[in-house]
Order: sequence, then C-alpha cells, then structure tokens
Amino acid sequence: MNKVAMVVGLTLLSVTGFAQKEISGVTPAKKIEISGAKLVFNGAGLREKMFLDLYVGTLYVSSKSSNATTVINSDQSMAITIDIVSGLISSEKMIASVNEGFENSLKGDTAPIKEKIESFKNAFKEEIIKGDHFVIAYVKGVGTEVHKNGRKIKTIEGIEFKKALFGIWFCDEPADEDLKEGMLGKS
Repeated sequence: MNKVAMVVGLTLLSVTGFAQKEISGVTPAKKIEISGAKLVFNGAGLREKMFLDLYVGTLYVSSKSSNATTVINSDQSMAITIDIVSGLISSEKMIASVNEGFENSLKGDTAPIKEKIESFKNAFKEEIIKGDHFVIAYVKGVGTEVHKNGRKIKTIEGIEFKKALFGIWFCDEPADEDLKEGMLGKS
C-alpha cells in the first residue's frame, strides 16, 4: 500500500511540476510554434512600473537556458510573447520603452541598426489595448517576426538586430530585472 501511495504522490508531483503558473491573469502556453519553429516554455515574468502590472513577458526557446548572454547571442529560433495586462500602455509609451531598451541593450550605439529599430518600432504604431498579444520571434534563417493578435506585422532580417532586440530584456540593464529573471526561469 505504501508503494502505491508513493507512486501516486510522485505522479501528482510530476504532473503539477509541469503546470504553467498564472501571472496577472495570463497562463503561458507550454509550447508554441512560429513559422515552423517548435518552441518550449523557458520562463515568464511580469513587467511592472511603480507597482503597476503592465505586461506578462514569456520566453520560448528551442533549447532551455537560464543564461542571459546565451539567449541574446543564440542563433536558434526563439520568441518572446508580450501579453498586455494594463490599459495604461499606449503605442507612444511602448515606443518610448523600446527606444530606451535599445539604448540600454546597445550601450547607446544604436546607429548601426537605426533603420531596423525604426522598422521594429512601427510594429507598435497601432493602438495598443489591454488584452493585446504580441509575439516577437527570431526564426533562424528568416529574421525577427513581429505578430500582433495572431497577425504577422513584419519581418526584420539579421542576427545582429535579434541580439540587440533580445538584449532589451536580457542585457545588463534590462527593461525589468524581475521580468528578466522570470523569463530565464530563475524565479
């Protein structure tokens, strides 16, 4: 009888260990597929500012990693999903945050990819509302795809752009340190 109880207990533990945790009303998927790339959940976290929940960021990868430098430099397919959980985020605020993020990621040297940054920011010109779902996916051999609510908006080529972009969340001065740790699966 004790063996049966132990097996049932271990089974329940393993099943609950794989359950995704809800964050600010968002339960990240265990797996996603973007342009044929099958990606697995790496981690998720909450972007907060002045104690306000803004969005849930989730990292999906081909191969799990808790190392920020590895995530930034990897030439493997991966994606960050952004689920807007606040009505306080506007297109203008998102673009300003993206500007600041690229400045931090590239330590102020944005000139070499300025045109690609401008193209990326254009993906956020449409009104942003609570409940919007963005997917920012690097697809190996294709480039960085930006999707909003299931609709592909644009593709930006180049691994150097991808590195700078993912640096927004994973560089030494990330958008939000707790979000970074969450997406790396450390919290």
